[in-house]
Amino acid sequence: MPTPPIWNWQQKSWPDFRYPPEKLARLEADFLLHSGVVSGALKHVSADDRALLTVDLIGEEAMTTSEIEGEILDRASLQSSIRRNFGLTTDHRKVPPAEQGIAQMMVELYRRFDDALSHELLCRWHALLMNGRQDLAEVGAYRTGKSPMQIVSGSIHEPQVHFEAPPSMAVPQEMNRFIRWFNTTSPEGTAPLPILARAGIAHLWFVSIHPFEDGNGRIGRAIAEKVLSQGLGAATLVALSSALNRRRKVYYETLERSNRGMDVTAWLIYFAETALVAQRHTQETIDFVIAKMKLFDQLRGQLNSRQEKVLLRLFREGPGGFQGGLSAEKYIRLTTTSRATATRDLQDLVDKKALTRTGALKSTRYHLRLKPESPALRST
Repeated sequence: MPTPPIWNWQQKSWPDFRYPPEKLARLEADFLLHSGVVSGALKHVSADDRALLTVDLIGEEAMTTSEIEGEILDRASLQSSIRRNFGLTTDHRKVPPAEQGIAQMMVELYRRFDDALSHELLCRWHALLMNGRQDLAEVGAYRTGKSPMQIVSGSIHEPQVHFEAPPSMAVPQEMNRFIRWFNTTSPEGTAPLPILARAGIAHLWFVSIHPFEDGNGRIGRAIAEKVLSQGLGAATLVALSSALNRRRKVYYETLERSNRGMDVTAWLIYFAETALVAQRHTQETIDFVIAKMKLFDQLRGQLNSRQEKVLLRLFREGPGGFQGGLSAEKYIRLTTTSRATATRDLQDLVDKKALTRTGALKSTRYHLRLKPESPALRST
């Protein structure tokens, strides 16, 4: 008796993914509406700050898409490499191969989002992602090994198989079909699909084929980012991987449940909701940059060099600031000044409404005093 199909690619209807479009209609509309809000907010950011914002968001996306796969990159090296790829001024540090490769891939994704998908493009992305790796049989090429490509966990003696991809010999044909679908369903194609549905299906379909020996998750998320940019007609800064990484377990569980059949409704709803969360995160980051510009304009000529240095450092930490807030001791370390001077500087920043103060005595902490800029987006 033949073994019943277990995985989606073994189904007779593969790859005819099914979902009711009306289930995604509101999420698709929200994504388009909020994209307009994000685009409008960016117009209030100076060219210099927009360049820094782009570096920060691309860097965060590169960090988190790697972190999802258990690879921790050096943030400073990554941002330095991204700045070099954009032709921006940076330090002369030696960047490790992993940071160098993903930085180049992410910048190319940002700059050339409207390029058609091709085998050559995907293999180039893989070569960049695997830069410096010596443990793979194929770099910049689809897998050819005879052993099954499986996602497993647990012990060697009792492994739990979460997914098994098509055999290597089927990969070229599967990728031909996937690439043809991807380009046909683009906004310029003959059968365009709504943005979020296309991005979610593209990600799930690609990781179901699992065409490379390693790096499939990162390339799958890059493909989804490419879809979002193509759908909006502009390079998107949606922090998709950051949003997925916050609930990594749910991400993997939803993918696993979705790779056993052709009904992908649950996956697409999850993916669309996550894209909206990512969009809100991007808006919060833009709001933060705008608030920074306004605060420094307001305080122009009123700060000493120590205060300016600490405020800039606080802004570099992002909307979350220092974990636990800024203490007097940290201010002293950052500025190499005396406690009395630090106390006066900090009180002056509170009086100037640049910082707020919480706690008392040794528990006193300081936080940036910023106002949200986009209540319409935040209220969704």
